[in-house]
Amino acid sequence: MLILIRNAKVFAPEELGVQDVLTADSRILKIAPHIPAVEEYDVRTIDGTGMLLFPGFIDCHVHILGGGGEGSYHTRTPEIMLTDITMGGVTTVVGCLGTDGTTRNMASLLAKARGLEEEGITAYIYSGSYQIPVRTLTGNLVDDLILIDKVIGCGEIAISDHRSSQPTEEEFAKIVGDTRVGGILSGKAGLVNIHMGDGKRMLSYLRYVAEETEIPTSNMLPTHINRSARLLHDGIDYAKTLGGFVDLTTSSDPDFLEEDEVKASTGLKMMLDAGVPEHQITFSSDGQGSIPIFSKSGELAGLGVGKVSSLYREVRDAVLTNHVGLTQALKTVTSNPADLLKLTQKGRIAVGKDADLVLAEEDTMDIHTVIAKGKLMVYQKTAVRKGTFESDGIAGVSAKGQN
Repeated sequence: MLILIRNAKVFAPEELGVQDVLTADSRILKIAPHIPAVEEYDVRTIDGTGMLLFPGFIDCHVHILGGGGEGSYHTRTPEIMLTDITMGGVTTVVGCLGTDGTTRNMASLLAKARGLEEEGITAYIYSGSYQIPVRTLTGNLVDDLILIDKVIGCGEIAISDHRSSQPTEEEFAKIVGDTRVGGILSGKAGLVNIHMGDGKRMLSYLRYVAEETEIPTSNMLPTHINRSARLLHDGIDYAKTLGGFVDLTTSSDPDFLEEDEVKASTGLKMMLDAGVPEHQITFSSDGQGSIPIFSKSGELAGLGVGKVSSLYREVRDAVLTNHVGLTQALKTVTSNPADLLKLTQKGRIAVGKDADLVLAEEDTMDIHTVIAKGKLMVYQKTAVRKGTFESDGIAGVSAKGQN
C-alpha cells in the first residue's frame, strides 16, 4: 500500500513546515512540498490540511500482559488490546513485568509482544521484573539479550521501594553491567528500566553506578521520577550533574494526584526550566498498571487501569497548559526514546524510516489518524484495524481497515 499525506505541517519532531509525505509498504518514501499521486500505483491520499504530522509515539514502559495484583489476585489488571495502544498514537511499545514475576512470566510476555507485532505495531520487551535475581527466558540475562530478538533490555527492576528485593549497590551494578554487555554483543541498547519507589535512598544506586563504575548513565532509565517533588528534584540533579536520563510517568488521575505527585507535563516544564538537556527526558505511560480511582469528593472508589493514551495527553498538556515547545514535548515520546533504545528506524519522520505516523488536528491537537509500519490503524478518530479478539476484529483487521 502507498499512502500520500498532503499539506500537513510536519514535526519530525523538528518543524519542517507544510509538506507532503509518501509512504510505501512500511517505510517513508518521500517528503516534499508537492508529491503527485500516480493513479496506476493505487495511492491512498489523506488530506492533512490544517493538521500536524508527528512520528508515531514510542511508549517504553507498558504492562502489555497486565499488571497490578498488589491487592491480591482479584486486582490483577487485564492484558492490553491493540486499540488501547493505537488510539493513543502509540506505534511502538516496550513490554515489561512488574511486581509479579510469577503469574506474569517472561514466556507469556514474549508471546504477547509477538502477538501485538502480528496485529500491526512494533513491540519489544525487557527481561526481568521487580526482583533480583532477574527472571529471564534462557536462565541468563546476557543470553536473553543476545539470543532473543525482542529483548532489548532489563526491567523493571525495583529500588528504593518496600516491594523490591532490597539489593546491594554492587548487586544492582552487576545487573546494569550484564545488561550493557548483552546490549553490546547484540547491537541493542542494553537499557535497564528502573522502577523508582518513594524510599529515602532515591537515586543513590544510580549515582553509585555512575560514579564508582565504568558504566555510562545511558544504560539506566529511572521511571516514575515524578512520583514526588522530592524525587523529581533528585532526578533534576542527577540529570544535570551526571548526565543521567530520566523518565516521567503519565498514567495518573490528573484531577486527583497522589500527595506530592507531579503531573508529567508539569515535571517536564520544571526539568527544562532547571536546565536539564531536553534529550535526557522521556515519557512513558506505565499502561495497564493499576491506579487508584477517586470519587468527586476525593474518596478512594476503587482501582482503575493505567492508559497508554495518557502518554499523548501529557504531551498535549505540556504544550497547551505548560507552554513547552511542541518539538521539545514531542521528543519525549519520539526521538529521545528512539535514541536511548537504539531504535534507529523509529522516532523521526525522514526518508527511509519506518512509516509510523500520527496526524493531529492543529486547533485541538486531537489525534485524527495513526499509521503503523505503513498500515492505517486509526482514521478520522476511529480504529479501522482492531485486535484479533476486539469487537468487529477479523484476524486483527476490520473490513474498513483493508482499504
